Amino acid sequence: MTDPTTDGRVQKGNETRRLVLGRAAEIASVEGLAGLSLGRLATELELSKSGVFALFGSKEELQLATVRAAQRIYLDQVVEPVLELPAGVGRLWQLCLRWLEYSRTRVFAGGCFFYAVGAEFDAQPGRVRDALAAGSRAWHRTVLDFLESALAAGELHPDADLEQLTFELVSFLEYANAMSLLHDDEAVYARARRSVLLLLRSEAADESLLPAE
Repeated sequence: MTDPTTDGRVQKGNETRRLVLGRAAEIASVEGLAGLSLGRLATELELSKSGVFALFGSKEELQLATVRAAQRIYLDQVVEPVLELPAGVGRLWQLCLRWLEYSRTRVFAGGCFFYAVGAEFDAQPGRVRDALAAGSRAWHRTVLDFLESALAAGELHPDADLEQLTFELVSFLEYANAMSLLHDDEAVYARARRSVLLLLRSEAADESLLPAE
């Protein structure tokens, strides 16, 4: 029989962990993962410092857990809502729109979490950099998979360079994120949207599969 007291403690621990990681992701998207500390989070959230330390144990473990939590939010906001759509250029277009909205609406206070912390750790070998690199590869693979599915559905030109298209699409999205933050300018999202649309229309087997504008 399960001990209800133990169940209650586990549930409380899980709730505290979610609370801490939610705040950690917000801080890291603005200040970087280096700006995180167990003591700071405990103070800001009015939690027991010993309890927060018991959940993570070290700053590196906190950083890694924050990356995993941000990945879950990213998947929920950007990728999973379009997975049930029919394979093709329309689904890829919707994926790009979801990404632009994820950045524009500041799901994370500092824009795209992974753009922010990727720049922070790209030259720092270690477990955190490895986790971020794996996430970057997974996002690249997702875009490439969507392109491959569109090609298989006959909705892209047969000679389309899918790796090049992946590179260009991700570049449009990330540049819009960076410029919107640096210049506090939402107009860049409309430009990125148009760039993505023009690129996809140029490679689509049938331009009518995509919006005209």
